[in-house]
Amino acid sequence: MKIVVDTSVIIAVIANEPEKPLLIEKTRDFELIAPLSLRWEIGNAFSAMIKRGRITLAQAKTALGIFTSLSIQTVNVEMEKVLEIVDEQKVYAYDAYMKACALSHICPIANIR
Repeated sequence: MKIVVDTSVIIAVIANEPEKPLLIEKTRDFELIAPLSLRWEIGNAFSAMIKRGRITLAQAKTALGIFTSLSIQTVNVEMEKVLEIVDEQKVYAYDAYMKACALSHICPIANIR
């Protein structure tokens, strides 16, 4: 069975956040899947951490290496469906990408919210 993982899950696991054990348990035995936007969202998260002084460039590169070693299938999502979700639910495109991915693959979304 598949489960969509959003950026917050990946960052929490890589950064050893307190939620890490629960997130690993929630996704155990699932095939991880995400929209193609995940890679750029991860890059944006790391850049924000560098900008705010939370991590160094070296730490970001190490984290990026961890991210790229994860087995996550990235898939395209239908932009028309994304815009429909944005309109109906009044969410940002990033959230709509995740929802569209889950809808098209008929699977749940793992997140830290």
